[in-house]
Amino acid sequence: MRVFLTHNPEDRDAYYGRALAELEKVADVVVNPLDRDLTTPELIEAAANCHVIAAHRSTPGEAEVFAQLPDLVAFLRCAVDISTIDVDAATANGVLVGHADKSFVASTAELALGLYLDVARNIARSTVDYQRGDEPPQRAGSQVRGKTAGIIGFGAIGSYLASLLDALGLVVLVHDPFVDVPEPYEQLALDPLLERSNVVFPLAPATPATENFISTHELSVMAPGTILVNVSRGELLDEDAVLASLESGHLGGLGLDVGRAADQRPSLALAGRNDVVATPHLGGLTPENADAQALSSVEQVTAMSSGVMPPRAVNEAAASRLTAFWG
Repeated sequence: MRVFLTHNPEDRDAYYGRALAELEKVADVVVNPLDRDLTTPELIEAAANCHVIAAHRSTPGEAEVFAQLPDLVAFLRCAVDISTIDVDAATANGVLVGHADKSFVASTAELALGLYLDVARNIARSTVDYQRGDEPPQRAGSQVRGKTAGIIGFGAIGSYLASLLDALGLVVLVHDPFVDVPEPYEQLALDPLLERSNVVFPLAPATPATENFISTHELSVMAPGTILVNVSRGELLDEDAVLASLESGHLGGLGLDVGRAADQRPSLALAGRNDVVATPHLGGLTPENADAQALSSVEQVTAMSSGVMPPRAVNEAAASRLTAFWG
């Protein structure tokens, strides 16, 4: 099989620095020829005659890709989120869509904890002041032990984060109507959780039902001084409502790794504030997770090269191009 990697050189080094050699053992590999992300027309031109596109999260899978690349049998996202892939168009053209394994759980949960600690203890602000040679003010922090954390969504990240917070001595409340939450965590409806929490972590999946999940009402229910930390999806927060709550002083601080800017990065209107600690979508950016996600695509290409349907495919019943390739 002939595989095209969309990753720009920096991202290729980060994700495929160790996995590229493994991919080259099972396929002919073509890499992004530019030093930046490709536009869709550039992708179509560069990936001509390739059977598989292994795409960085910044590369959308638009309908034209599937219609204009007749040799393409699979579009693999080297991440879990496939929201920017037109799966319906891929299916209509017989192209398989797959995603990476959920290897980011520990890395993302650890960053969520780090953002909370930073906001609670003014770490970044005081560090920047001191590095500049300024005498930083004595910013009183907030001890986390004994506080109450509210987790919205008890999936892989939420449950792992809960164990970290419990180990630090926080009381952990959980809102998730779709799971039974084990002890020692307490399961609550949303408003009671928001009322009792000193820090809130929205970790629900991004769906039409969770668009602006944290908005004016939810923020008003939170106690004054509550810290909000979002490492899940930018769509979960109503950013106008969050900004208004920060400006009024009701919300005590904000930690962000995601937002509504490009590539799910935090919006600069929020990230530029002194009461916000924002990282540019780094949740899964650790060597451990990068290796695992890149090796996920190696596993998938290896399977397809061997005549086997790859794991983590989302439309395998429609993969007519792949079955024709095998034939």
